[in-house]
Amino acid sequence: MMEAVRAWLTSLVLVSLLLSVAQSLIPEGTLRRAASFTGGLILLFALLRPVLGADLERLEVDLSDYQTAVEERQEELAAAQTEAMASIIAEQTEAYIWDKAGELGLEVSARVETRAGEDGVPVPWSAELTGAQSETLASALETELGIPAERQVWHERNTED
Repeated sequence: MMEAVRAWLTSLVLVSLLLSVAQSLIPEGTLRRAASFTGGLILLFALLRPVLGADLERLEVDLSDYQTAVEERQEELAAAQTEAMASIIAEQTEAYIWDKAGELGLEVSARVETRAGEDGVPVPWSAELTGAQSETLASALETELGIPAERQVWHERNTED
């Protein structure tokens, strides 16, 4: 590879040198302008010779590996986005339960689990609640959040501690 670059640079220097000598020997006028134009074309051809001489049929571009890598990365990003969305939905749902319990005069902490809904968007699936069990809060979780009573787990707090 380095030998090819060296040969190309040497040919450029030689062509430039020959064109300079030829131009200095030609008298001023129309002939000199025509010779300068022709010399420029010759120099351009010498400059582009590696590109023009390339065997483009031998050149194979295998993009399948890149396509696979892009698809894998898109899947990773989609999974990370879904995971982040699930985390946010769980946090917001827990905050809602805490607020609703406060409205009812209850002290309840909650941990919410999410699962992908029919359209792939995470939805609240189950709730684990710690505090005094309340039928009113349980009913609100079922009607407002879609968490039925069978997916609500209640833990009573020990008041003796």
